[in-house]
Amino acid sequence: MPRAPALHGTTILAVRRDGRAAIAGDGQVTLGHTVMKHTARKLRRLHNGQVLAGFAGSAADGLALFSRFEAKIEEYRGSLERAAVELSKEWRTDRVLRRLEAFLVVSDREASFLLSGAGDVIAPDDGIVAVGSGAPYALAAARALIRHTPMDAGTLALEAMKIAAQICVYTNDTITVETLGP
Repeated sequence: MPRAPALHGTTILAVRRDGRAAIAGDGQVTLGHTVMKHTARKLRRLHNGQVLAGFAGSAADGLALFSRFEAKIEEYRGSLERAAVELSKEWRTDRVLRRLEAFLVVSDREASFLLSGAGDVIAPDDGIVAVGSGAPYALAAARALIRHTPMDAGTLALEAMKIAAQICVYTNDTITVETLGP
């Protein structure tokens, strides 16, 4: 079974609210205990801008997963769930892919999933999913904000990530947000 990657230097958060979706990621890249970059971009728009994706873990592995997922989302004509399941199956069973040390978060306006090399395809109950070193903080902040504010998905994701950056030493405040919605 693949081991879970040690995630330091990345936080990815996906939020869905009121027919809108947002994904946010910080820009920190570390090598060991050293910050190597502050402005990395770990998010992508896929399938003609209708799907959002972000990765946590090894940069090279995350970029490889973006390419694989993009091929799956095109193959299954935008069906996020089907593409997520098929990528996870391939990721778990392929000798090369299963060595990738990253997680992938994907979202459209109707669904969000966390994908792992262990074959996990996790759909959050509340439309909020986070991964990476600051994930617990970003997740808690997003859940509090969604319950107690009228913020839209994009603003909510940004504010939750700012809170995570104040707590987690491996999450910085150079935050990128991508949104979908009317």
